[in-house]
Amino acid sequence: MKFVCKQSDLGTNLSLVSRAVPSRPTHPVLANVLLSADEEKQEVSLTAFDLSLGIKTTFEAQVETEGTIALPAKLFNDIVSRLPEGEILFDDEAKDTAETSSESAAIATLTCATGRYQVRGMSADEFPSLPTIQEGQSLEIAIDVLMEGLRGSLFATSGDETKQILTGVHVKVHPETFEFAATDGHRLAVTETASHPEAEGEEEAPKPSEPREFFEMTIPARALRELERMAAMGGKGEAIALSLDPGQIAFELSNQRLTSRTLEGQYPNYGQLIPRSFERQITVERRKLLSALERISILADKKNNIVKFSIDSEGQKLRLSVEAADVGSGEEALDAQISGESLDIAFNVKYAMESLKNLGSQEVQVKLNTATSPVVLTPLGGTKMTHLLMPVQLRS
Repeated sequence: MKFVCKQSDLGTNLSLVSRAVPSRPTHPVLANVLLSADEEKQEVSLTAFDLSLGIKTTFEAQVETEGTIALPAKLFNDIVSRLPEGEILFDDEAKDTAETSSESAAIATLTCATGRYQVRGMSADEFPSLPTIQEGQSLEIAIDVLMEGLRGSLFATSGDETKQILTGVHVKVHPETFEFAATDGHRLAVTETASHPEAEGEEEAPKPSEPREFFEMTIPARALRELERMAAMGGKGEAIALSLDPGQIAFELSNQRLTSRTLEGQYPNYGQLIPRSFERQITVERRKLLSALERISILADKKNNIVKFSIDSEGQKLRLSVEAADVGSGEEALDAQISGESLDIAFNVKYAMESLKNLGSQEVQVKLNTATSPVVLTPLGGTKMTHLLMPVQLRS
């Protein structure tokens, strides 16, 4: 195999696929990336696969001789990322080992303007193929729609692997909308987006010719974070193709492909957790509230991480306070539009800040009933988002 490519192209794509390389591979070949050169298409592809998450990318190159090789991901990435900008000549050859004539060791040589490096690889025959989806559900989703849906939900997934179904985002595909939901048992985030983004000064994106059938799946958060990175590299208005089989999902964007297992099990019926009516409502500037929480969280007790919200309906003020034993205390007061009676309520400050960071509007509404019932945060305008927080019991 022999080709010439840009250091930036090889480095960028290698960095992306390397995120699917397992830290503790169950088989030695999984610690590698598969590199393939296609002489007819004049392109090179890189693939990494941990048997659950797989990423494949393709980029243009001047391919003289096609072929495949598996190279150690970390070493290969470390070398390429440090090479100077410019063209790289990649060449490999098979050397017969002295010990066993029937086996051969592949050696890849990278030559740049300042030097030459050799990396010992493995046979590509041992590398597992990425799953293919022949039948099942398929659709396209605009990058803008996907990014908005993930921004409003992905942060609320659980990091506890014993709660496997909660480590993913539950996606419902309706005929005209997408719904993204995530919960870790203490909070809930639901985002509803239109099937196609609204055009700004341009013709509206074409709608599907036929209404879609409803279906749903739970996708691991790890796969969706990698998908976010891929989507961030794509252009505005581009679409991602989604294919779904029982237990498997694939996303394709121009020259990139991501495959992942879906999570099995019944996702919680989160809709019944959201209150239908509220006795109190607060409207406040999102950035001011977030900034106040960021300041006051410095003094929050790291064990409890609690901030108290004192709702002053008479003075139309939202007062924040923390008490940290043997450390100190802090208070903040914000102007707010408040309806309903005054109330003291407390939250995990980390959860409150993460919701505010991802709501993305100028003003937010905080809707609540009592000091112990679920509280709902929604943006004023923009994408339909519902963030639910469970309050923390205040000590007397």
